[in-house]
Amino acid sequence: MFKKLAEQLKANARTIVFTEGTDARILEAADKLTTEGILGVILLGKADEVKSAAKEAGFNIEKCQIIDPEQYAEIDAMVDEMVTLRKGKMTPEQVREALSKSNYFGTMLVKMGKADCLLGGATYSTADTVRPALQLIKTKPGNKIVSSCFIMVKGDKKLAMGDCAINITPNEEELVEIAHETANCARIFGLEPEVAFLSYSTFGSGSGETVDKMRNAAEMTKKAYPELPIAGELQFDAAVSPRVARTKCPNDPVAGHANTFIFPDINAGNIGYKIAQRLGNFEAYGPILLGLNAPVNDLSRGCNAAEVYSMAIITAALA
Repeated sequence: MFKKLAEQLKANARTIVFTEGTDARILEAADKLTTEGILGVILLGKADEVKSAAKEAGFNIEKCQIIDPEQYAEIDAMVDEMVTLRKGKMTPEQVREALSKSNYFGTMLVKMGKADCLLGGATYSTADTVRPALQLIKTKPGNKIVSSCFIMVKGDKKLAMGDCAINITPNEEELVEIAHETANCARIFGLEPEVAFLSYSTFGSGSGETVDKMRNAAEMTKKAYPELPIAGELQFDAAVSPRVARTKCPNDPVAGHANTFIFPDINAGNIGYKIAQRLGNFEAYGPILLGLNAPVNDLSRGCNAAEVYSMAIITAALA
């Protein structure tokens, strides 16, 4: 999967900004990405500290651009732009203070077209990545929320799962948006989506508020996106097992071989992808943030350099 994406990126140059330019994991990934010619890289931090950290760890960042937010030549224009974007919610002084932090500064580089995408969060929380993106890059036209998905990979088998990381208890309208964005993301990674809205019920075998929510969301998504193969509500076994599907829902064209799963809430989603990862031996790539005007993604604070490298390619592929 990554080899194909990397070749596509080599042919269509993108620049990614890393907010934590002195982190050894970031530096290792930046070295590999630029050496292989996959991406242009911007590292944020004080130039001497970034170069010193790279030298000490033995990484080559000669092809990377280093930007110190406190020494940025165009900071006044950036302040003015961010004041306008915040629409009176922040004073110029407050904006200047925010831009001294790499998460806000990096997000503004993307907003102002200096970079195509951003990857951060190796040393800070998801909220510190998502908040500036929501305030500055904002959601795409027609989208009301930011959501997320995981791409799960085992050999040649790929699955998409959403939303496992952002929306705690999405309502029916939000589930429609989550399903559409997750399906679009699946296509980027070579997966033709067949979408199952998951529940503890299959076509009315159970009852309850969440059953109704998933059934209604599935029907709403079918009407909004008639070209998208959708089934729901489905139990997981009916969604993935042809034998079970023949018994529980024999006439449904998606049941039995779904590959894109929409969960009723973050509890189910988070548990589901981690079961697939830990017991099913799938590699989990994400959370991939969806619905923004430009790609911004979050790293786990426990990530390694290989995961930074993979997430950088994923993030750039969304640009």
